[in-house]
Amino acid sequence: MKQEQHSVFNRLDRFVEGWYWAMPCHELKVSQAKSLTLMGRELVLYRTAQKKVVALDGHCPHMGAALAQGNVQGTHLCCPLHHWQFDHRGQCVDIPACGQHDQVMAEAKIQAWPTAEHYGMIWVWTGKEPKYPPPYVPELASVDCDVALSYRFERNCHPNVLMINAIDAHHFNSVHNLPLEVKFKAVALNDHALCLDNVTRGGEASRFVKLIRPLYRNEVTYKMCYWYGSTGTVTLGPDFFHFHIMFALRPMPGERTEGWTMLVTPKRAGRRLINPLVLWITRQVAAYFATGDIQVFEGIRFDFKTPLQADRSILQFVRHVNRQNALNWGDWSRAV
Repeated sequence: MKQEQHSVFNRLDRFVEGWYWAMPCHELKVSQAKSLTLMGRELVLYRTAQKKVVALDGHCPHMGAALAQGNVQGTHLCCPLHHWQFDHRGQCVDIPACGQHDQVMAEAKIQAWPTAEHYGMIWVWTGKEPKYPPPYVPELASVDCDVALSYRFERNCHPNVLMINAIDAHHFNSVHNLPLEVKFKAVALNDHALCLDNVTRGGEASRFVKLIRPLYRNEVTYKMCYWYGSTGTVTLGPDFFHFHIMFALRPMPGERTEGWTMLVTPKRAGRRLINPLVLWITRQVAAYFATGDIQVFEGIRFDFKTPLQADRSILQFVRHVNRQNALNWGDWSRAV
């Protein structure tokens, strides 16, 4: 399976249409505007006086001024060069100082992009209308959660390739010598999300597994859920307690990745001291995932020529990504 055969997986000129993280919610204050370049497209994000986040293309259609240098006035963004005002739809609603310009205002519109705030992060949808909400932990879909943003990172490989590390059963069993045999079962959560579950009691010969076996009745759970090929959630632990981690990634120019590690746990009423401890422990677990194979992925040039039976989950993930809608880098047009 060579790279040139892929419709979107590990491509530098294309990416999957979907939700991508933009910035932590706390970094965009009320009545503040900030610039953002996302998959080669220049955007401006601003927060209205009503605290709603708006994402527009980053330059004024009049003379191309950078709108991030403008002022937020209520629900509108004001261009810094001539004070043209744009609403949350990207529509020009006012051209001051030069009389009536109804026809010009009607034609002066910039592209607006759907946004959402979820898990402490601002997300931008790269298409017209999102079919599903931003990525979430499936087990916690209808649960109020506490979330901590752990740390931001960059890697020298494509997000699609970095995502593979968490489902590489051959790597787990041969390099890390896990006491549990890792085999994944793929289940589609929806059109854009693929879950890969390893649920096993396994490890009968391991002293460690024998030691902790009295603590749980059923399985040790290890589940990955991949959204748009670039954001993944990890759920792991014995049946009585699960840790939840999200790795939100986005591609950068030059086959690079930038991402955030996010720690998630259900709110526990009346137990204010428990969740900070749970999130601290989750941070240690996340650090293992994020740093365990850094050097390998810093130097990888992914070219999947000789897949094994143990690589079945990786092949399923690659095929899932290649079935997604692909957009062209830069202008976000539909790739054909």
